[in-house]
Amino acid sequence: MTEVKNNNGLKVIAGLLGVVLVGTIIYTVSLYKDKQKTTAILKEEKALVVEDLNSLKSEYDKAIMESNATNEELVIARDKIAKYIDSVGTMKADIASLSRYRRQVSVLKKERQVLMKKVDSLTNSNRLLAMQRDSTYMELEKQTVFNDSLVVQNTQLADAVERGSALNLAKFSVDAVKERSSGKQVSTSRAKRTDKFKICFTVADNAIAQAGDREFFIEVLDPQGNVLGDSFSKENEEGASVTYSKGTQFYYENKTLDVCDFINKPAGDFQKGNYMVNIYDERLKLMGTSKFVLK
Repeated sequence: MTEVKNNNGLKVIAGLLGVVLVGTIIYTVSLYKDKQKTTAILKEEKALVVEDLNSLKSEYDKAIMESNATNEELVIARDKIAKYIDSVGTMKADIASLSRYRRQVSVLKKERQVLMKKVDSLTNSNRLLAMQRDSTYMELEKQTVFNDSLVVQNTQLADAVERGSALNLAKFSVDAVKERSSGKQVSTSRAKRTDKFKICFTVADNAIAQAGDREFFIEVLDPQGNVLGDSFSKENEEGASVTYSKGTQFYYENKTLDVCDFINKPAGDFQKGNYMVNIYDERLKLMGTSKFVLK
């Protein structure tokens, strides 16, 4: 009787142990599955944190690249995010760490908004400055064109004034003359009778010409093309030169003025043939030419 009771007690104990074992197995399996699920969730959360950080870094990269000048604040913020990305990538995922980085991502997003507003404000300011600069350049270019036009006009005006102020001859004549003992001069066309050439010209009036002492240069060429007289030489600013027979000085007062001068007989008599007389002003501009023949 006692043996039967003992067998029954053993069976009860064995049944209880089996129930406990089954419960333990079920609990262990449940814990393993919960751990796997938690690990997967943590990995997913970690990937999301890295994704947010990479997105922020990309926005800073774009803002830095689009900025005309390197913005130090943007570079510092971008580099700080890069360090966070490295830290999250190497950390062991746990709820506390992920929560801390989640909060940091939120702070970084707010910081990005503040910085981007500064960048937008700076970009708008730069754009306005660029527009003002372009407008200034356009005005300067217009002014330069206008100044160049004034220079051209002034040059043209100066040339016109210079041309307008130049003296001109209203009349020009040459006579071969013989001077009698009484001093009277008689025109002649005979070489042997000629004592001198009388050269007369009339300077026209010019209101804008400079008044004062002037000098014209008389060049007389004999039939062989030689210069009669003492044969002086003069060169102007452009390098042109003439050899002349005589310089004739006079005082000009902007009014019509008659001037006469003489070229005396050379050592021998005047030769027969064709003669040419040229008159030049002080700049060696040819004022007039006259030709005549001595028989």
